[in-house]
Amino acid sequence: MKISARHLTRYKQIGLLLLKYGRTDLVTALGTQEAIDPEQLKASLPAGASPDQLTADLEAMGPTFVKMGQVLSSRPDLLPQPYLVALSRLQDRVKPFAYEEVEQIVASELGVRVVSAFARFDREPLAAASLGQVHRASLRDGRPVVVKVQRPGIAAQIADDFEVLTQIAEFLDAHTQIGRRFRFMTMLEEFRLALAQELDYEREARNLAVVGANLAAFDLIDIPQPIAGYSARRVLTMDYVRGRKITSLGRLAPLGDRGAQLADQLFEAYLKQVLVDGLFHADPHPGNVFVTDDGHIALLDLGMVGQTSPRMREHLLKILIAVSEGKSEDVADVLTTISEKDDGFDNALFRRAIGQLVIRMQNKGLEQLNVGATLLRIHRAASECELYVPSELTLLGKTLLQLDEVGKVLDPQFDPNDAIRRHTGTLLSQGLGRGAVHAGMLGSLLELRQFLGGLPSRLNRIMDSVANAELELKVRVADANAIVEGFQKVANRITTGIVLAALIVGAALLMRVETTFRLFGYPGFAILCFLAAAAGGCWLLIAIFVQDRKKRKKTTIGLR
Repeated sequence: MKISARHLTRYKQIGLLLLKYGRTDLVTALGTQEAIDPEQLKASLPAGASPDQLTADLEAMGPTFVKMGQVLSSRPDLLPQPYLVALSRLQDRVKPFAYEEVEQIVASELGVRVVSAFARFDREPLAAASLGQVHRASLRDGRPVVVKVQRPGIAAQIADDFEVLTQIAEFLDAHTQIGRRFRFMTMLEEFRLALAQELDYEREARNLAVVGANLAAFDLIDIPQPIAGYSARRVLTMDYVRGRKITSLGRLAPLGDRGAQLADQLFEAYLKQVLVDGLFHADPHPGNVFVTDDGHIALLDLGMVGQTSPRMREHLLKILIAVSEGKSEDVADVLTTISEKDDGFDNALFRRAIGQLVIRMQNKGLEQLNVGATLLRIHRAASECELYVPSELTLLGKTLLQLDEVGKVLDPQFDPNDAIRRHTGTLLSQGLGRGAVHAGMLGSLLELRQFLGGLPSRLNRIMDSVANAELELKVRVADANAIVEGFQKVANRITTGIVLAALIVGAALLMRVETTFRLFGYPGFAILCFLAAAAGGCWLLIAIFVQDRKKRKKTTIGLR
């Protein structure tokens, strides 16, 4: 692995970070290719590798690694709890960039100066994140808005960091056991795609409009809408939400019944996004969820969204139902159907691991365990058994995990398992165009729908195979020899019949040939062919009659 001088410093930073937190094996593997010198790094290793120090290290390495820390903060399947708590602060506390740079970006993207486009534009940002920051403003008509501005040079910096990360991930996947098991390159590509989507504010504006329309029926859920003509690739202007972050309420906020209603409707809204709409807000961490002044829930920052195909929605619904009802075998069946299996996949070990995970969370409320964490642990268990589940499941698990954290604030007694069982029937009926369905029948109904939906295409494939003489019949039975013997008898009888028919046809043709050899006044060879055909026909009929009679006797004796 050849390292450019421009990237050498970043390689050493990553190597030092891996060493500090116990991944000596990975650093040693990289050292074999002279990417870094492990011994030299160990000599410069500073004391202390606490969770807070990890947060500081990622902040010092720049926005790409800050964002990576934010992603890791919602992955209990990868990091211990103290690290998750420490990394969670990366979601809000990032140093803002200068207002002069904000003015330059707004002017270049919108084609007009800030003072001309807005009646008011606050110099100090409301919040600063790893990719951008938000300023409060008002339009010329007095309408209050917020303007999200991307950090200058962030796209180029992220691209440069990904060159280094890609080389490291490719090498570890090819040369280490942990790389082959967890497929770092696949994870990195998903991370890169998510960041690319977040950097496109025009895409986020479309997401706000679509999700807002999809959730219009939820009276307690608000989605701020983009302002037409005031948004571009690096600038996004949208409605101002009057309220406060849900994190400011605290665990003991006196929301009462209102909190229970908000938690239930929020969870239902997310189930609808995932299982019906196929487009869902994939980053509902507490910093992106507001409680408005009129007691609603507002979802902010739709830069990161998840998308699911109709078939994948059905599979995800089956998994959610099976997890909520404690049916580990159903979970394992669906996962093995939709996932990619490696050569070393151990099905028995995988099913035992899934059974333990599902049983552990069964009948536990939100305070003790949550659905999102369970899905992420299922993903980890699958990876350890060399079964690679689709990325949609991981994103759903991360989303539900963050959603569960919000639910703890709104209603500590809220049970997501019960919410899944209550709402999936209604949501499925929306997808099927039918009335409400009892949750206990959902699995069977989904199987029926999948069968009926795939039946026409399967029939078409069968008919095409028949027309092209490509249809193959494969039979697996315990007594294969008896089947083969039966086919041989049928083939022998058919062959005998063909030979007899040939003799009869040949005799008929020979009747027209004049010869001195005659029998019964007819040409001799023709009569001999007729006699042979007659004898063979009688023998064939007698053989068939005798064999069928023996078969009937054996069957009668067997029944007695």
